[in-house]
Amino acid sequence: MLKAGVAQIDISPEKGMELAGYPHYPRNNTGVHDPLFAACLYVSDDSTELAMVTLDLLFFSKRHVAEVRRRVRAVCGLPGDHLMISCSHTHSGPWAAGRLDVESLEAGKEQPHAYVESLIERITRIVAQAKNASFDATLAYGCELCGAEQGVGGNRTLRGGPHDPLVSVIAVKDEDGCVRGVFANYTLHPTFIHEWSDVVTADYPGYIRQEIAQHAPDAVFGFAQGASGNQSSRYYRTGESFDEAERVGRLLGSAAMRVVAQGAYQSEIRLSAATSAVEPIIRAFDEEAELERRVANDRAVYDDLYARYGTSVNRDEYYLWQNANLKLLGSEDQLGYVRMQNRGVSIELLRDERPAEIQVFLLGDCCVIGLPGEAFVEYALYLKAMAGYPMVVVNTLANGCLPGYLITPQGMSEGGYEADTSMLDVAFGRVLVDCALDTIARCAKTTD
Repeated sequence: MLKAGVAQIDISPEKGMELAGYPHYPRNNTGVHDPLFAACLYVSDDSTELAMVTLDLLFFSKRHVAEVRRRVRAVCGLPGDHLMISCSHTHSGPWAAGRLDVESLEAGKEQPHAYVESLIERITRIVAQAKNASFDATLAYGCELCGAEQGVGGNRTLRGGPHDPLVSVIAVKDEDGCVRGVFANYTLHPTFIHEWSDVVTADYPGYIRQEIAQHAPDAVFGFAQGASGNQSSRYYRTGESFDEAERVGRLLGSAAMRVVAQGAYQSEIRLSAATSAVEPIIRAFDEEAELERRVANDRAVYDDLYARYGTSVNRDEYYLWQNANLKLLGSEDQLGYVRMQNRGVSIELLRDERPAEIQVFLLGDCCVIGLPGEAFVEYALYLKAMAGYPMVVVNTLANGCLPGYLITPQGMSEGGYEADTSMLDVAFGRVLVDCALDTIARCAKTTD
């Protein structure tokens, strides 16, 4: 008989703590618009136990994951490599990993250590709580479509380009048929709320939570981000607002609830887990003088476009200057990395996140893959096609970060913010997905 347990806890920061997500625009929060949560789903088939934790955060460092795993094992015996921790990637929550923004790195800014310590303690608490309060359960999983056709989101670097419109859901019910847990994955940057905002918010996943609460009030909700490195609402939203975040969140929540309502719930499911480690390949940057010339050129392009279209309400004209702004920020980051490396300054995202971890959970015919960092969607689509399971969920920002975006060769050749700000060599993407497929095959052997 399958057992499951769920738990959640508020992880909203105190008023005044800096918000991550738009690091070039420093913001100290003025309060909580909607709370951030850590949520845990625990499952056991008597021989194997797994736990998935989702965090309403931008990043969560691999170093912190290791400490959570150590404490969880000591408190409730769950093996560390059977715990997956992933992030929603909200851009309006606190820092909990190393920074990419050069201004802060050069200024010596650090993570909020007291907050991170309390976060580690709270995550440990809900994992133990979910396990200790586990119940006889049934579990279902499935997907629903909800993407660009509903004005939700898609490719942000190429209009109409590759995207993943699947709302992937794992749900559990107790013996009375009550829905106790709904854990969803979707591939879309939570960037409806931009740098103009100084309040704490989960962005659109917070409205998914509200929608699910209306239909399943006893359910704990967790949200994991898909391979959204090049996915956002950029060309699909009508503006950057809470109204748009709510519109999209409720559409996605309704799609998730259709899976919950129509799912084939099972009480007997085989579980297994496997992990692998792979060393990131770091790219070689141009010389400092060449990067200085590039930054000057990008700044001139941006200044010109902003002077012409900065106050325009036309969305296409808005994208002209905003995309130029992102290009400038990316080239400034690249110059900053080179300057710091030339001066021997340590960068946490290079120091604390190596090697990269790939984690695989099998829940019957549902394959959950945990990848660190922000991956372009093409990598997840490839894994979903090649993994060999009817349902494949790719949780990114899982068990740590990467030093920049996991970009495709095409994305690197086209350039832009994602390509400029990443410290990863383009060859690393193929290495990571090949390792993921090997890990899936090894995980499958444990259930044979």
